[in-house]
Amino acid sequence: MRNLMLVGILPLGLLLVSLVPNTIVTTAANAITAEEMLANPELEERARNLSKQLRCLVCQNQSIDDSDADLARDLRREVRSQIAAGDSDEAIMDQLQQKYGDYVLLNPPLDLATMFLWLAPFAFMLLGGVIVLMARRQSGTESINELDATERAKIEKMLASLNGRNE
Repeated sequence: MRNLMLVGILPLGLLLVSLVPNTIVTTAANAITAEEMLANPELEERARNLSKQLRCLVCQNQSIDDSDADLARDLRREVRSQIAAGDSDEAIMDQLQQKYGDYVLLNPPLDLATMFLWLAPFAFMLLGGVIVLMARRQSGTESINELDATERAKIEKMLASLNGRNE
């Protein structure tokens, strides 16, 4: 019976695993449509590079280059229109950063405002390590209390009664 289950589950698992890369590639490829693309290949490459550095504001940690969301599509069009108008990459990034904040950048700058975002994971890991060390140190210092005479007598009495039953 177990072999029959494996025969049915294994091909299904292989099918699902093989579909994951296809889904990822297809989603990324379908994100940018032909009408969005610039005619000049150099300008299009600039647009793609900028789009890879900008976060889709409604997606989960995905660039606007990879996203299929309407907002990402609007941001890609905005980037391309600014490139076509002759704006520099820095000017485009600055304008979008002013409009949407540091969150629009996939790699926000390290400054006083974003310091917490950059350092918080390390601070939490350090705090967790300190808590674990304190818990270990505290559990290692527990002393074993000796039995007093009455407790020892009770245990010996219980053991004697158990030995009497087992014989």
